[in-house]
Amino acid sequence: MAQATQTAATDTAKTGSRRKTLIGYVTSNKMAKTIVVEVTRQKSHPMYGRVISRTNKFYAHDEHNTAHVGDVVKIEETRPLSKLKRWRLAEVLRKAALAPQVQETTEAQS
Repeated sequence: MAQATQTAATDTAKTGSRRKTLIGYVTSNKMAKTIVVEVTRQKSHPMYGRVISRTNKFYAHDEHNTAHVGDVVKIEETRPLSKLKRWRLAEVLRKAALAPQVQETTEAQS
């Protein structure tokens, strides 16, 4: 019995955590310390066999506001942080091709 729990503990240490991880695109970062990540998965139709794309949106916690719209990110499951947030940003895998444009002030336009 003790040996079984010991091997389970070492397996967890080798693979990291047991938390779910997902990869998706950032669709919004307008909230404070929160991003919206769209995850697309492909699933076979149960009757017809055709491959169907299904998308889900997840609210994730971004502590340092590092992710921008269009970035490919990895999110990790965590405890509930608010009504909708149950995920946190693990890492930014790929930055968006175009950086967001900074709005100019009215003085610079005059």
